[in-house]
Amino acid sequence: MHIRNYISPDLESCRSLWAEMVERHREIYDDPSIGGENPGLEFDNHLIDVGPERTWVAEDDQEVVGFASLILDGEQAEVEPMVVASEHRGGGIGGELLSHVAEAAKELGVLCLYVKPVARNTEAISFFYDVGFKTIGHIQLFRWLGESVPGQWKKGPELYGKTFDC
Repeated sequence: MHIRNYISPDLESCRSLWAEMVERHREIYDDPSIGGENPGLEFDNHLIDVGPERTWVAEDDQEVVGFASLILDGEQAEVEPMVVASEHRGGGIGGELLSHVAEAAKELGVLCLYVKPVARNTEAISFFYDVGFKTIGHIQLFRWLGESVPGQWKKGPELYGKTFDC
């Protein structure tokens, strides 16, 4: 396994990984509308916003099996997204990819690296916790004003003695 900077021949592989990430979010939220009709193409917009120089891929036997990008904001930076192909998860690829991104962030003068996984993505939350993301900096709460679909929200975590939906 090898971590390297994104190059243009990686486009289709990264689009596929992006589409896989969106499909996972559709499953988590039971919402087929997430990501639009062709979610893989959203990777193109992401790449324009972030830049190829802030995107790294994980390659295994010359196959792109994951990627991550770094969104800079002064002395802070967000890792977004962090994607590893489902059939390659659990083998350390995500940890190596994240370590590489963190090292690049340090070289850029970043003092605080953060992630914002969706609340229902317990696998991602557990992964990020296990690799050192153990400080909660912000909590985003929602008050639903529209018509709620039955079963749309599920009982979520308890925090400070309060149970939240997610």
